[in-house]
Amino acid sequence: MCALFGWLNYKHTMSHKVLKKLTQALANAAEERGTDAAGISYIRDDKVVIYKRPKPAHKIRFNAPDGTTAIMGHTRLTTQGNQKFNFNNHPFYGHADKEFSFAHNGVLYNDVELHKEKNLPDTHIETDSYVAVQLVELQGKLDFDSLKNMAETVQGNFTFTVLDEDNSLYIIKGSNPMCLLHFEMLGLYVYASTESIMKNALRKVNMLSFLYTRIETAHGDIIKIDKNGTITRSEFEGKEDFRYASFMGYYDNWEDDYYNQHEQLLLDMCNCYGIDENDVILLLDYGYSADEIEDMLCDYSLITDTVKAIKDEEDYDDFLCEI
Repeated sequence: MCALFGWLNYKHTMSHKVLKKLTQALANAAEERGTDAAGISYIRDDKVVIYKRPKPAHKIRFNAPDGTTAIMGHTRLTTQGNQKFNFNNHPFYGHADKEFSFAHNGVLYNDVELHKEKNLPDTHIETDSYVAVQLVELQGKLDFDSLKNMAETVQGNFTFTVLDEDNSLYIIKGSNPMCLLHFEMLGLYVYASTESIMKNALRKVNMLSFLYTRIETAHGDIIKIDKNGTITRSEFEGKEDFRYASFMGYYDNWEDDYYNQHEQLLLDMCNCYGIDENDVILLLDYGYSADEIEDMLCDYSLITDTVKAIKDEEDYDDFLCEI
């Protein structure tokens, strides 16, 4: 579990001071989904700049230069690739027909297989997310087609963001959450992985009173926002079943007893999401299905709030005696 956040200031009417505060507020709020590392990317003189550190966001001071058009950010909960080696942290640098930076919220399960199958270059980067960067680079271009191909090739759960050298922001929406708002009067787009991160950040910079519209994002969407604020869209074929394939590949005919194995998979995935295994067991015992809990894993606060509600019920002690 990680978090994505950022903004695109296409009218250039927002002050540098406000945008700096907004960046820090988004990063700090995004800590609810990861404190192992944090980073941002932006474009300066047509070049991709990445600033990231193996620290929680509130211990980092993000300060993009005045005149920056867009910020793409990430906070990390480590699943693969030691965060102490900063090259394992997001955002990642990529280069196809243009430079770009890349960030990922989720877990990819077939990165090792893809390195072999696609004969991808060896790299010192251990993070599973980086295979998605390499898949785009392999195609030699950054556009809807290459992003569609990448999203349909990786297996796992994800939402990706990409910022290119032209200050175009891409959001590739998989099964993981995304909240995208448009402040039209301000000429500003703001995004964050969850609504709670968004609201906490906007409250810090006193922006909740401004009018905005929410831009809907669905699983399978590829959204491009260019430096002028124009949105164009494409789609990829979402294949949610792929997220189980790598973990369950060692089972023979696993579909025959899918539900029992799905519950075990949830327990195996707890550490990846920073969720207490006992909380998942509690939800299963209380009657939540494995599918319902799997959807909840994408939102840490939903898991914790639901568990707290169960524990606060007056008949909870009786419930424990019955199970």
